[in-house]
Amino acid sequence: MESSNWVLKHASIFLVFFLSLGCSTSETLTRSLLDFVVTNTTVLHSNFTLVSEFRMINRRILKDCSASNPFVKVNVTSNSSLSDDEFVTVTVTGVSNPSVSDWVAMISPSTSDVKTCILNEAFYLQTGDTAKLPLLCHYPVKAQYMKNDPNYLSCKKKECKTFQNGKCAVSTCSGSLQFHVVNIRSDIEFVFFSGGFVEPCLVGRSTPVSFANPKRPLYGHLSSIDSTGTSMRLTWVSGDKEPQQIQYGNGKTVASAVTTFSQDDMCSSALPSPAKDFGWHDPGYIHSALMTGLKPSSTFSYRYGSGWVGWSEQIKFSTPPAGGSDELRFIAFGDMGKTPLDASEEHYIQPGALSVIKAIANDVNSNNVNSVFHIGDISYATGFLAEWDYFLHLINPVASRISYMTAIGNHERDYIDSGSVYVTPDSGGECGVPYETYFPMPTSAKDKPWYSIEQGSVHFTVISTEHDWSENSEQYEWVQKDMASVNRQKTPWLIFMGHRPMYTTNHGFLPSENKFMEAVEPLLLENKVDLVLFGHVHNYERTCSLFQNECKAMPAKDKNGVDTYDGRNYSAPVHAVIGMAGFTLDKFSSNVKSWSLKRISEFGYLRAHATRNDLNLEFVISDTREVKDNFRITK
Repeated sequence: MESSNWVLKHASIFLVFFLSLGCSTSETLTRSLLDFVVTNTTVLHSNFTLVSEFRMINRRILKDCSASNPFVKVNVTSNSSLSDDEFVTVTVTGVSNPSVSDWVAMISPSTSDVKTCILNEAFYLQTGDTAKLPLLCHYPVKAQYMKNDPNYLSCKKKECKTFQNGKCAVSTCSGSLQFHVVNIRSDIEFVFFSGGFVEPCLVGRSTPVSFANPKRPLYGHLSSIDSTGTSMRLTWVSGDKEPQQIQYGNGKTVASAVTTFSQDDMCSSALPSPAKDFGWHDPGYIHSALMTGLKPSSTFSYRYGSGWVGWSEQIKFSTPPAGGSDELRFIAFGDMGKTPLDASEEHYIQPGALSVIKAIANDVNSNNVNSVFHIGDISYATGFLAEWDYFLHLINPVASRISYMTAIGNHERDYIDSGSVYVTPDSGGECGVPYETYFPMPTSAKDKPWYSIEQGSVHFTVISTEHDWSENSEQYEWVQKDMASVNRQKTPWLIFMGHRPMYTTNHGFLPSENKFMEAVEPLLLENKVDLVLFGHVHNYERTCSLFQNECKAMPAKDKNGVDTYDGRNYSAPVHAVIGMAGFTLDKFSSNVKSWSLKRISEFGYLRAHATRNDLNLEFVISDTREVKDNFRITK
C-alpha cells in the first residue's frame, strides 16, 4: 500500500512539472514514462475502481456515424415528462445493420457535451487507463447494449424505408430497452452509439426528457442526534432552495435548513478528479430539519415538503430506545453501494446491495429493528455524483423508517493531499463533502466524522479510519476520552465501529493498517470494549477474544451450540468484519490464522439484539434470510 501511494503521489508531481511547461502530453511525456505511470496507477486502482470497458468510456476517441445511418431515430416513451421513479422504454429505429456493439447511453443533463473532449490524456491517468483521448466531457449515468432486446440482432422488427418498383429496396431494424430512472432533477437524453464501449461512434440522439417536478422533495432519511431518543433528524433532497417543512406527530411543524455543495467544493490535483470534472452532477439542495418532543421506542408519522413543491407520502417511523434502557435491536454492515434495477452498465455496480436492502427492509417492516449502522463505503459514487440519488432511492424503504447511522469510509473521504490518512484517490475527489452533506451525524465539526451515541444498553463509539488516529491526534484523544467516560452501569455494552479493519485473513488485503492497530488497539483493551465492527473487506469474518494477534479467550458452545463469549471474565474484544453488504465479495486466503473462527463470503448483514446481560448476534444471508453464523457475549 505504501509503495503504491508513493508511486501515485510522485506521478502527480511529475505531471505537474510537465504540464507546467505548457506542452502537450504527447510532446512532453515519452511513451515509456507515460506507460510506467499508468501501469502503476492501474495497479493501485485495481482494488478500488473496478476497471471495466464502460468504466473507461470517456477515455475513448469518438467517431461520428450519423451520416451513414440516416434513418436512425431514438424515441422515449415518456416524451412529455418523467415521474420520480419509473422504467422508461427507449426505442431505436432505422438501424441498417444491427450489431452486438450497438449501445444506448443515458446522459444528464441533456446539454452535456458528448463530442470528443480534447483534453490532455495525463489528466485521466488516475483512472488507470492508457487510451489516448477521452470520449465524453460528461460521463453517462448508465448505458445498455441493444442486444439486451432479444429481437434486435435478428431484426424481427423490420421496417421498409425505400421502395423501388413496388418492392422494398432499403429496410431497417429496431429494438427497445428499459431504463430505470429516478428523479435526478436535470433533464435526460438517450444517445445511440455503435462500436461498443471501446470504439464508440455517435449515431443519434433522443429529444431531451424532463422530470415532471424537478423540485420534488425526495429520499428522506432519518438519523439520531443524541442518546435520548426524543429527537430525530430528517434529511432529504429537492431541486428547490427555499426552506420546506416536516409535518409530524400531532400537528407539529418544523422548517428545514437548506444547504448544497458545488464543483468548487470537490478535491482535485494535477489530475482532475471525476467529481471536479466529467463525473459532476448538480446535487440540487439538501434539506434537513429536527423533529423534537418525541418519545423513545415509539412510533410516529411524518411528511416533508411544501405546498409549492409538493409533499412526500405520509411515513411511519420509530424512534430508538433511549440510552440506558434495557434493550436494543440493531443491524450493522459496511460496503453496500447500489445495484441497478435494470440491465444497465454503470461505472461501479455492487451486485449484492439490492438483496441486502430488501432483506433489511423485511426486518424493519416486521418491527424487529430499532436502528441501522452503515460503517463506511456508503454509495460508491466516487465522484460520479448522480449515483448518490440512486443510492438514496435504494435505501429509502429502510432509512425513512428508522435511524440510519453511518461511518465514513475510504470511498467517501480519501484523496491526494486532502488530509486523509491514506493517500489514494478512492473518493474520486468527493473528499467527504457529499457524504457529510447527505448524512449529517452528531459530530463536533465538519470533517471530524467521529461521534458516539447510546441506544438501549449499548454505547457506540464510531470513528473515522480515514482521519488521523495516531497517538495524541485530536481523534485519538477524543476516542480515549469517550470510551473512558462510559458508564457501564447505564450502558453495559461498548461497541467500537469504523471502516478499515485491524484483522482480516482476506487474500489480497495486507495488514497495511498496522499503525492503526498499534495506536488504537490498546485503547480497546484498556476500556474493555466488547465488540469491534469493521468493513472495507468484502466478506464476513469473526474472531476469538483477540489482542495483538493472539487469542486471549475462546468462546464455548452453549446448550444450543452457539459460540458464547464470557464477558464476565473479560479478556479482549471480539472482532467482526462485516463488509459483505453489496460490493463484489472477496475470497479468503488459504493461510487461515488461528484467531479467525468463522469466515463466510456471502452477501448479508449483522443483526444484533442487546439486553443488559446478553449481546446476541446473527449473520444473515440476504438471499435466503438464513442465519449462517450466530454468537453471543454474556455479562
